[in-house]
Amino acid sequence: MKALVIGTGGREHALVLALSRDPGVDEVHAAPGNPGMDTTATLHDVDPMSGDAVAALAREIGADLVVVGPEAPLVAGVADAVSAAGIACFGPSREAARLEGSKAFAKDVMNAAGVPTAQARLCSTPDEVAAALDAFGPPYVVKDDGLAAGKGVVVTTDRDAALAHAASCGEVVVEEYLDGPEVSLFALCDGTTAVPMRPAQDFKRIFDGDQGPNTGGMGAYTPLPWAPADLVDDVTRTVLQPTVDEMARRGTPFRGLLYAGLALTSRGIRVVEFNARFGDPETQPLLALLDSPLSPLLLACATGSLADVPPPAWRDAGAVAVVMASKGYPESSSSGDVIVGTETLDREPDVDVFHAGTARDADGRLVTAGGRVLAVVAVGTDVADARAKAYEGVASISFPGAQYRHDIAAGI
Repeated sequence: MKALVIGTGGREHALVLALSRDPGVDEVHAAPGNPGMDTTATLHDVDPMSGDAVAALAREIGADLVVVGPEAPLVAGVADAVSAAGIACFGPSREAARLEGSKAFAKDVMNAAGVPTAQARLCSTPDEVAAALDAFGPPYVVKDDGLAAGKGVVVTTDRDAALAHAASCGEVVVEEYLDGPEVSLFALCDGTTAVPMRPAQDFKRIFDGDQGPNTGGMGAYTPLPWAPADLVDDVTRTVLQPTVDEMARRGTPFRGLLYAGLALTSRGIRVVEFNARFGDPETQPLLALLDSPLSPLLLACATGSLADVPPPAWRDAGAVAVVMASKGYPESSSSGDVIVGTETLDREPDVDVFHAGTARDADGRLVTAGGRVLAVVAVGTDVADARAKAYEGVASISFPGAQYRHDIAAGI
């Protein structure tokens, strides 16, 4: 098989690495990719937002499977263009990707499917926002209705801050606050069947102790030894399969990765949000523990044959990802800062460094080129062991202004 991964981030790097280690995959290509992928994939300078360009590249290299990583190309219809070219594509259509592209659409699907979620109001004016904030009370939850790279949500007890965020967004969804820990559960979907992966937990706030603004994710770990034993079965039965069924009923079958962000509240499981692709950084530790080939699962999703392949198998181990971000993130980012130390981890069998915001400068040096720069992922006998190895890895890497959380998976 020849596989083509679309995207530039840490999630795509993890997919590339997993496919490169898959005995059923002969060639891995990435477009446009990043400097971390160049040892395991052939990189192509193609615009990931152009469906025509991606489809043309897939035809040119003879790809058997295209994997669209980020949400923006999916919402833009890149998967539609690849499928129209007769090439198997892992990733939902433009219409199905609205589950992530519009919070209001996702709420409508959940309500129709009977999926438990927070009460919410779609607001278009300041007066509507103010009324919704008063109806639900603090803590206030305000979500940009469209894509915001994981940073469009504000949770605050400051009503003025909630109003200000809404004013900066246009249409927003105002929700009731959900108490309890949050969990991510991914499901592989082929339009009919939903096959769950392992639950993971990510850390959205920039600072230790869940302080500061939301980010795209500062770290993650799996498995979750504290989670209820029946969590995966419950979520599959009440959230994942009903959503896939409802999307099929609407004539827009969901094929790809359905990401359910969940709150384990005092009143039971509630969906916080849906995403239409692998999460970043949860994908990195999840795929580190995948003990079965990735390509048959992704191809089965793309071709509607998921029921015919064995479900994913998992290593009896723990995995932890710690994200290193650039100076100023998430409000801004610093580019061009030289990164040193990543090469020292190449010899560590239990540690991988996934690139997200990196580039090469004119002298060929590895430099920062975005907000989230790297994710250091380690596998250990359990989460605590993996955590220790991950932070040892972080300590060996440096660049000016580097920031990371010190409490990823602490106490697990």
